[in-house]
Amino acid sequence: MATKPPKGDPVQDAPQVAEPKHAAAGLPAIGHTLRIAQQQMGVRRTALTLLRVNQKDGFDCPGCAWPEPDHRHKAEFCENGAKAVAEEATLRRVTPEFFAAHSVADLAGRSGYWLGQQGRLTHPMYLAEGGTHYEPVTWERAFDIVAEEIAALSSPDEAVFYTSGRTSNEAAFLYQLFARELGTNNLPDCSNMCHESSGSALSQTIGIGKGSVLLEDLYKADLIIVAGQNPGTNHPRMLSALEKAKANGAKIISVNPLPEAGLERFKNPQTPQGMLKGAALTDLFLQIRIGGDQALFRLLNKLILAEHESASGAGSGAVDEEFVREHTHGFEEFAAAARAADWDETLAATGLTRTEIERALGMALASKRTIVCWAMGLTQHKHAVPTIREVVNFLLLRGNIGRPGAGVCPVRGHSNVQGDRTMGIFERPAPAFLDALEKEFGFAPPREHGFDVVRAIRALRDGEAKVFFAMGGNFVSASPDTEVTEAAMRRARLTVHVSTKLNRSHVVTGARALILPTLGRTERDLQASGEQFVTVEDSMGMVHASRGRLAPASPRLRSEPAIICGLARRVLGADSVVPWEEFEKDYATIRDRIARVVPGFDDFNARVARPGGFTLPHAPRDERRFPTATGKANFTAAPVEYPELPEGRLLLQTLRSHDQYNTTIYGLDDRYRGITGGRRVVLVHPEDARALGFAEGSYVDLVSEWKDGVERRAPGFRIVHYPTTRGCAAAYYPETNVLVPLDATADTSNTPASKSVVVRLEDPVGSTAGRLEQSATD
Repeated sequence: MATKPPKGDPVQDAPQVAEPKHAAAGLPAIGHTLRIAQQQMGVRRTALTLLRVNQKDGFDCPGCAWPEPDHRHKAEFCENGAKAVAEEATLRRVTPEFFAAHSVADLAGRSGYWLGQQGRLTHPMYLAEGGTHYEPVTWERAFDIVAEEIAALSSPDEAVFYTSGRTSNEAAFLYQLFARELGTNNLPDCSNMCHESSGSALSQTIGIGKGSVLLEDLYKADLIIVAGQNPGTNHPRMLSALEKAKANGAKIISVNPLPEAGLERFKNPQTPQGMLKGAALTDLFLQIRIGGDQALFRLLNKLILAEHESASGAGSGAVDEEFVREHTHGFEEFAAAARAADWDETLAATGLTRTEIERALGMALASKRTIVCWAMGLTQHKHAVPTIREVVNFLLLRGNIGRPGAGVCPVRGHSNVQGDRTMGIFERPAPAFLDALEKEFGFAPPREHGFDVVRAIRALRDGEAKVFFAMGGNFVSASPDTEVTEAAMRRARLTVHVSTKLNRSHVVTGARALILPTLGRTERDLQASGEQFVTVEDSMGMVHASRGRLAPASPRLRSEPAIICGLARRVLGADSVVPWEEFEKDYATIRDRIARVVPGFDDFNARVARPGGFTLPHAPRDERRFPTATGKANFTAAPVEYPELPEGRLLLQTLRSHDQYNTTIYGLDDRYRGITGGRRVVLVHPEDARALGFAEGSYVDLVSEWKDGVERRAPGFRIVHYPTTRGCAAAYYPETNVLVPLDATADTSNTPASKSVVVRLEDPVGSTAGRLEQSATD
């Protein structure tokens, strides 16, 4: 049976450390999955719920955006997907009695883990100005409060409407429609903090800000490069696709500062052989220095050009001349920049050896079909956009766009973050999209660009925004520069969160605050016309239906579309030209409008009714047509950048533990990295720790350094000796988000540079217990 939530925060002052694992999944993953699921849901509910995850007649996993294969296993979920489902389908409840027993100040002193473990929210809750406790409120009164605060604004641009990647296509379309009829493009979303760099780079180079491969392409590839990504924890079902690719003859290169168990060996829990022995995945591990990826791909491009131009390479096809000639623009400028790449600079930037790079070159030249996959390890740096453009250059050189088994594969983190953007959740909407909205609904949407996440925090901090509304997510914990973000939120007149569970954003509030509880993916959605379903778009542009089957956690929950429609009717009133009541009654009417506004969604209702849904068109993939300003795929050239590291400092990347999904903490362990019982650890190479004078197991404060001179400190981290790249370190977010300056962002995309934070290690205040004795010869 399900267990009760913890009464107090677990003690985390003595995390235990063992050797890292060298294989992912297998029996331990099954055992951990069942244990967590039964704690949250009980045995019977676990079986009924998990067997519907990612099935064609079931619900879409609320975890990552990895696509489902056409042939589904009965258990079409991974360990972390099962944890996400269990957290949502839990039998634990957060009622008005809970809020009466816990003040906001009390809750603010609890960990994010404890807050999330309390269970599902059951009632709309309101924190009055000057109040100490949340109190229950009716839906009608909640909408009145939002309407009052919006009506008091000097401009609609003083309101911010944030979106989490869990939000369905239907809800996202309604949400942006509401904001734009109100009169603002202030529509930041979680993509601003993760794959915005990918979208910016791909839009500039191939004309569409999405990946160009389908799941079947991985099975056809000769070479798959996985750069800056840890699929074993963040996208575990991807390991099945890599295993199948390997069985079909593909080679895999992993590029990462940390060795990760999931890319070493995968013990597939779906097969007896997989459970016992597993399959080795990586053929070449390039343990790169943080932020050195642009330099690596630039040098590979230089070497490919040199091979093509050499006597030995003449006629070898190292460069696909026909593709370059017919389908690309800017080759000469790119080639000049590539030829100027320097071996010594590249070795310094990457920390790799000449032999390793030459081996990677040989594998690239031997491949006729190459895919490059990446995630936050490439996107969260100052030079993230030119880095990803250099990856595109690498693929264009050999014609690896628009060919089966080849292409770009940015692996999205949240289940519908790509769909939300397709539906118009974007602070810088395309004029064509706004034109289509105006034609369909008869109002003139605003054309001025709105706030992204970083600009929204600045606006709240500076008093330029006064109402913050979040459709899901945990904005405070997900955002950079925690102290600045929290102070900014507290300056708001009103903060509103549409949520399924309690999180830190509910206890860092404006003068007034609302929590609006909503249905989860696992739950039935009944409206006036009957049972409804919603749709999502995965990381590869597949759109499919999601139907919950469980009874709602509370009769007082409303669906996200119903919340938006009710709010819009109250805020916009009789002057609105949008049929909000019709949309709330029947989601098919929303999809009819989407079909007339969003390209690729023609006949939406009929096509999504087919088992498995449909694939959105992708011109570069489907017909080698590139909708850029030049009409071709664009080679680009930019100066090579990589983070500079002062003497005595480390370059820190923030990352997830295995018991974590984004800001949701499922447990206090990181099984694959050998860490249990605590999250405040910093992974440091043993030689770096010794050089800095700290022993393994000692406690330090992490202090970041940036050009503004502000001290940002994360106290009390245990040093763990770990085989990371020399000069580099790693620690978990959101605990380390306090170290990431708000204004330290990627050029063009404005994504926080959370993967390259310069830090120094300091003794905790009043202690030098962790210092090593220095010999007279040191």
